[in-house]
Amino acid sequence: MRILIVEDEPKTAAYARKGLAEHGFVVDVAGNGVDGQHLALSSEYDLVVLDVMLPGVDGWTVLRELRDKKQTPVLFLTARDGVADRVKGLELGADDYLVKPFAFSELLARVRSVLRRGGKAPAERLKVGDLEIDPRKRKVSRGDRKIDLTTKEFALLDCLVRNCGEVMSRTLIAEQVWDMNFDSDTNVVDVAMRRLRAKIDDPFEVKLIRTVRGVGYVIEEPQA
Repeated sequence: MRILIVEDEPKTAAYARKGLAEHGFVVDVAGNGVDGQHLALSSEYDLVVLDVMLPGVDGWTVLRELRDKKQTPVLFLTARDGVADRVKGLELGADDYLVKPFAFSELLARVRSVLRRGGKAPAERLKVGDLEIDPRKRKVSRGDRKIDLTTKEFALLDCLVRNCGEVMSRTLIAEQVWDMNFDSDTNVVDVAMRRLRAKIDDPFEVKLIRTVRGVGYVIEEPQA
């Protein structure tokens, strides 16, 4: 899927672009409203992530022009946090509104939410192969064997399973499970993953969790 980020703060744009690219999106960046408007109108994107305060043409104008010609989903990402600003953005046709500063995990969740709207409600039970999770009761099993997990181990497994087949970076795992910014000198994610695999994978012939060197981890359906 292709995403256009229209953002004049280079650090913010680079942060969002890197994170989204790590999760499989093709990302273009425009550093001002004029270029953003041109790209949004002349190219096909699955989503536009749009700032309000932009040089050249502001985000409100970009959205108005886009809505006159296309129905590309738009997520506002802006420091304008007033209720009136949020209402204005949504009334102009934005699909969501996220205020800076933001955690990348929330941006990713909102991007996915906008892209999948109209889809089916999430299942009450989550399954990968013979692994089954009941999020409401916080129960885990493989086949007929129940597996006891700590609170963090359950959160880690839940994070992986809800993104089955998608490589989860250590940065995103740390944000979602520990609510922390990832420090490359900290091995908390790897240590927790080893403990989780000792319970989820080691006792079983078929392994579900895979390490992607230099990136992170993924849980996948077993190959037939």
